[in-house]
Amino acid sequence: MNPSLPMLADHLWQSTLFAGVAGLLTLVLKKNDARVRYGVWLAASCKFLVPFSLLIALGGHVRWRPAPATLLSNLSVVIDEVSQPFAAPAISSHLLAQASPSVSPLPALLSFIWACGFLGIAWSWWVRWRRIRAAARAGLPVQLGIPIRAISSATVLEPGVCGIFRPILLLPNGIFDRLTPSQLKGVIAHELSHVRHWDNLIATIHMFVETVFWFHPLVWWIGKRMVAERERACDEEVLELGYEPRIYVEGILNVCKLYLDSPLECVSGISGSNLKQRVQTILANRMVHKMSLAKKVALGVAGTAALVIPLVIGIMNAPVVSAQTTMPPWQTAAGGKMAFEVASIRQRPPGAPFTPPNFPLSNENAYTATGGRFAANFPVVVYITFAYKLSLTQEQRQAMIAHLPKWVASDPFIIQAKAPNSSPTKDQMRLMVQSLLADRFQLTVHYETREAPVLALTLVKPGKTGPKLIPHSDGPPCDATPDPSVFPSRCEATARQQGPGGFFGGARNMTLEMIASALPSLGGLDRPVIDHTGLRGNFDYRLEWLPEPNGARPPDPAGQPDLQGTTFLQALHDQLGLKLEPTKSAIQTLVVDHIERPSEN
Repeated sequence: MNPSLPMLADHLWQSTLFAGVAGLLTLVLKKNDARVRYGVWLAASCKFLVPFSLLIALGGHVRWRPAPATLLSNLSVVIDEVSQPFAAPAISSHLLAQASPSVSPLPALLSFIWACGFLGIAWSWWVRWRRIRAAARAGLPVQLGIPIRAISSATVLEPGVCGIFRPILLLPNGIFDRLTPSQLKGVIAHELSHVRHWDNLIATIHMFVETVFWFHPLVWWIGKRMVAERERACDEEVLELGYEPRIYVEGILNVCKLYLDSPLECVSGISGSNLKQRVQTILANRMVHKMSLAKKVALGVAGTAALVIPLVIGIMNAPVVSAQTTMPPWQTAAGGKMAFEVASIRQRPPGAPFTPPNFPLSNENAYTATGGRFAANFPVVVYITFAYKLSLTQEQRQAMIAHLPKWVASDPFIIQAKAPNSSPTKDQMRLMVQSLLADRFQLTVHYETREAPVLALTLVKPGKTGPKLIPHSDGPPCDATPDPSVFPSRCEATARQQGPGGFFGGARNMTLEMIASALPSLGGLDRPVIDHTGLRGNFDYRLEWLPEPNGARPPDPAGQPDLQGTTFLQALHDQLGLKLEPTKSAIQTLVVDHIERPSEN
C-alpha cells in the first residue's frame, strides 16, 4: 500500500474527530456570543490544513536528554492509537524478508479524481469572483460617510462586501428607493461588522479548505455553520448598536425578497443561514451571555492542548540525544592523536583518471602494508568516513552531509602523505587522516548518541548458525598475500560480486559486529544493523541471493546455483541462520560542525 494513503486517512480521521469536539463546544457555548462559536468552527476548519503529524514532526526536532516519563509515554501510546487508526503496523522481520514491492494503480487513480475535483471547484470560485469584480469595476462611487468605499452597481446581488485588504461595499442600483433610510442603515451596519472582523479573509481560508478537501462532506457542513454563526454575530452587533429589531428584520427581508444571495462565502452579504430562525432570534432580542471566566479558561486550555499535545508527543518520540566528549575505544587503543610527517593535497583535475587507494578505505580491518605511505583520490566525505571508522547507510550519509557544501561529496581530492614511521596500523592511519582533515580542511566534529530505528541481527535458532556461516578456524587461513582461489580473497573485508545468476558476497575472519555493520551496504538496507546474536570470535561466510523482483535480473542463469527466488533477507535466514528484526537502539552519530576547502600544495 502506498504509505501516503494511511497518512491521509489518519489526517482526515483526526480532523473529523477535532470537528466533532468543536461541535460539542459550540453546544456548550450556545447561549454565548455567536462570534465565539464562529471562532470554534474556524479552528475546526483550520485543523484540516494542519496535520497533527506536522506538529509531531516539529516536536521531533527538539533534542533532549531526560529519561522518558512513564505517564507521558502512556499518554503518547493512547493518543497514537486514537489519532492514527489507519497507521501501518510495525513490520516483523519475517514480513520484512518476504515482502516484495508492488505497484498499485489506486493512488494514481485517486490523485486524478482529486485533481479533477480541485480544479473544477477552483474554476467555479474563480468565475464567480471575476463576475463580482466586473460588477464592482463597472459601478459608480457612492458617498455614504463610512470608512470603506461604497459602489452602486447594476447587479442584482444583495448588498455585500467584496475584497479582503481593501474592502468595497457593493450596493445594487435602486436600493436607496427600495429600503427606508432606517432599514438601509441597519444593512450597512451589518456589512461594516463583517469588515471589522475580517470575515472575508476567514471565508477565503475556509473556501481553500473546501477546495482541497472537496471530497469530505464535513468541510461543507462546517462552512454552513460558519456562515450561520457569522451572520448571527453581525446581527448581535447591530442590535448592540441600538438598531430597532423590527426595522432591522424588515430590511433583511426586503433584501432577501428583491436580490440574489451572494455567490461566494468570501463576499459577505446579509442573507445566509436559516432565515426563519434568524428572524425569530433578532425579534426576540434576547440578552447574549458574556463568557464566564471558567469558560474562557476552559476554551483556552482546550485550544492550547490541541497544539501542545502533538508537540509533546513529537518531543517524547524524538531521538534522545546526548553529547559525547570521550573518543571511541578504537582511537584510544590506537594511541590517540597522530599526524603525518608530510602531506600533499590537490584537487583532481576534471577528466583525470581515478586511481585506487593503496589500501582499502573502509571501516574494516583489511590493510596492506605501504611503508607508512598514504595515497588516495576521493571526495572529502570518503576521507571523513575512513578517518572516523564509520559504516553508514545511504540515509545516514545524506543526513551527515545535508548541511555541508556540495563540494564535500562531489569534488575529489588527491592526498599523498607519509607517516612518521614505516609500519603504522590502519587505525593509526585513520588518526593521521583525522589530524590532516582538521589542519587542512578546518574540519571540526563531535559525537552524539541518538536513539534511532535499526535492524537487530539475531539467530533464527538460539546457539545455531546456518551452513554458510562458519568459525574462521574451520575455513582457509589468512595469508599476507590474498588468495584468488578463495572467496573473498582478502581477509577482514566484505566483498560483493554479481554473477550471471545472481549476487554473492561474503567475508573472512570477521566478528559478527563487523559483519552486521556491513550488511546495509551489502544488501541495500535502509537502516543500520547491530549485532544481537551474542556470538563471539571471528567467522567466515558466503551469501548467495537474487535481485529483488523489480530490479534488473542478470542474464543467462545457466550454470549458476538455483536460488529459487531467494532474496537477500531470505538468504540470511536460510544460509547464515540469521534474521533481522526492526527495533530502536542508541547509536553513535558523527556530526560535522565545520569544514572549509583547503589550499593546495
